[in-house]
Amino acid sequence: MKKIAATLLTMAMLTSLAACGSSDKDKTDTSDKGGSTSKTSAEGEGTEDASGGKEYASPEFTIKLGTSDNNTSLMFASLDNFANNVSEQSKGRVKVDIYTSEQLGSNAEMAEMITMGSLDAMMIPQGEEAKYAPKMNALGLPFLFSSYPEVYAVLDSEIGNSLVEEDLANNNMVQLAYWENGLRQITNSARSIEKPEDLSGLKIRTPEDSLTIETFKALGASPSPLAFSELYLALQQGTFDGQENPVVNVYDNNLNDVQKYMSITNHKYECKNMVFCKSIFEGYPEEIQDMLKEAAKTYGQEQRDAVVNSTDKMLKELEEGGMVISTPDTAPFQESCESVYENFYKENAWGEDLVKQIQDKIASVN
Repeated sequence: MKKIAATLLTMAMLTSLAACGSSDKDKTDTSDKGGSTSKTSAEGEGTEDASGGKEYASPEFTIKLGTSDNNTSLMFASLDNFANNVSEQSKGRVKVDIYTSEQLGSNAEMAEMITMGSLDAMMIPQGEEAKYAPKMNALGLPFLFSSYPEVYAVLDSEIGNSLVEEDLANNNMVQLAYWENGLRQITNSARSIEKPEDLSGLKIRTPEDSLTIETFKALGASPSPLAFSELYLALQQGTFDGQENPVVNVYDNNLNDVQKYMSITNHKYECKNMVFCKSIFEGYPEEIQDMLKEAAKTYGQEQRDAVVNSTDKMLKELEEGGMVISTPDTAPFQESCESVYENFYKENAWGEDLVKQIQDKIASVN
């Protein structure tokens, strides 16, 4: 199956050649897994370029960035472009090494490494980030968003910053930009899901995210968490009947090979964001901090656009490959999830007010 990410990857390779350098992609063996930013002895060494700026013979700062995504994904394509841009803009002073497919550990393990200062950066899923910034959980309430314009109206407003800034700082984290995971759909190997009752008896894999687990319990399924890197094999072996993920993750990871049915429910939104260890990030010179922030926003937007613009084509290819795709009426699903909101409000004193702010922002774009 042709991957839509190929085009972005080709562009990334050309950019890399033009810049005379790139990140070491898809690292498979590292001698210091979990180590923090390295600062090489080459500091201060280099040559003058044509414009009078210093060209670094070797990087002064090497950033280790971990992600659960594989190296054929849209996420990796934009991360690779991010790494190339940082190298080019810093004239070789900063190098970003991307470690894919949970090579440095699961999302939960990488997040803990960030807080401890033993990993520089990661692409952190919303559910994992919410363990450190609880207000992020509001984004994952079932059926809160129905479209990407609604999502971006919220995340790119003052609300988006308020969800993470203070709480992440208290956990030695800093978020540089919102990136994309997507609106999530249900797949399984047993039957088409047209109503909540169709989920009864199905064992559904979820991320390590309590809100997702609660949502699928409310829908009548039997949810259980599992690391994403273990998902394909678990579905292939029948350990799980189904799972829930954005279309792009189903497509990029060939989950259609082990899942027959997909139901377009948009039951939950999830972002996946670029987060750095705060103490490490603040140790960079100010100009490097600014450069990283700008690049994170630029290529985060690129990755968002790639996800949104490729979804319809991906669905068409999945369907042509034999996957049965349906679009059920979600009203009964929403009714089944009312208890999730009730419990959220009980557990979080700020919950109802925050959800109202989000709903008001959504209403402003509809």
